[in-house]
Amino acid sequence: METKRKEFTGVVVSDKMQDSAVVAISRYVKHPKYKKYLKKTSKFTVHNPGNLAKEGDKVTIRSCRPLSKTKHFEIVTA
Repeated sequence: METKRKEFTGVVVSDKMQDSAVVAISRYVKHPKYKKYLKKTSKFTVHNPGNLAKEGDKVTIRSCRPLSKTKHFEIVTA
């Protein structure tokens, strides 16, 4: 039985750590009262094996088991 994993597409904003990177995920949400669309950004610390993804790269990330206190995602494609 395989569980459904979450996948997101974002941009690498930091690759200064060893085997880790920070990826920013942007999305548009509609304000419930004013009906205006706002751009929301979430940052995730992801596993970057071999430091292949560099700052500015567009990547796809997928959820995985907890690798550290803050890392719960891994890079699928760089």
